[in-house]
Amino acid sequence: MQKTIKLIVNGDHLTFNVDTPTYNRYLNEMQPTSKVAPAHNFLMRCVDAESRATLEGLLELPGAGVQMAAQVVGEFMPDIDIEAGK
Repeated sequence: MQKTIKLIVNGDHLTFNVDTPTYNRYLNEMQPTSKVAPAHNFLMRCVDAESRATLEGLLELPGAGVQMAAQVVGEFMPDIDIEAGK
């Protein structure tokens, strides 16, 4: 699966091209004590070339990478219906 996701962050337009391998790599890199570096790396891997410089500036803001990664992941994941059997 591949999806183009557009965000507006502090008035700046960003485009991310996310695919399943990049998403899976992000999840595999996350550890209980490591959230910032995986989020930063995920965003840099999937950002469109035209948005790269803008993203680099935004990533200097504390917590921005984690917040943006959460938004991108939320947009990428499909809505599925799960019910627990009884």
